Amino acid sequence: MMMQEQIREEAGGTVLFDASRAPAVGADWFDPGYWRGRGALQTQGGGRGGVAVIDTLAGACVLRHYHRGGLIARFNRDSYLWTGAAHTRSFAEFRLLAHIASLELPAPAPLAARYRRHGLSYTADLITRRIDDARTLAQCLADHRLDADLARETGALVARFHREGIWHADLNAHNVLVTPQALYLIDFDRGALRKPAEAWRLANLARLRRSLVKLGAPERIPDFQAAIWGPLVYGYERTMGA
Repeated sequence: MMMQEQIREEAGGTVLFDASRAPAVGADWFDPGYWRGRGALQTQGGGRGGVAVIDTLAGACVLRHYHRGGLIARFNRDSYLWTGAAHTRSFAEFRLLAHIASLELPAPAPLAARYRRHGLSYTADLITRRIDDARTLAQCLADHRLDADLARETGALVARFHREGIWHADLNAHNVLVTPQALYLIDFDRGALRKPAEAWRLANLARLRRSLVKLGAPERIPDFQAAIWGPLVYGYERTMGA
């Protein structure tokens, strides 16, 4: 289905949406209370992402409010410096996901994005289609389901994005989703299209490795380097060279 990008200005913010999937998206779509009142709020989680799962006319979706992380979050919870609509976190991620969808790469399809400007700052939200029956690579590790085959598939997944010049700003085991049918990358906040270069590709892989190490993979899996990381790199290199 060809995306039909539309923008709507409302008192509750500026909304960018895919009219081919949802012909009428308003600012109220970004309020979990709106979905709760309609009996369409499945779950609402905490954490930095402020994620809610909602039932929309376009199907089950994930609603995420952008929150800051790190030390700055102690003083500034969710505001970002205004530098123009196209540079807002939500609009940028929406359009990157739309590009990814046009390449038929496995990532959540974007449904709608919003920003609310407050003078020199703004807040932002994003709605994407939910990926069903999924668990993260981190959960697979914790459940002792990360093996050489899954590692190879993970490497191949990352390579497919890298071949198209897609850089993931936070490539870690929590942002790889595993379903019975396929693997997906999620959370492309601050992601970007980059010119082919070995340096950023290797840095991206190194970030993923640090994530697995931080989650205790070397302690959980005997000979982690040969049993998991070697197959992952093999799957990556084989796909990059295909």
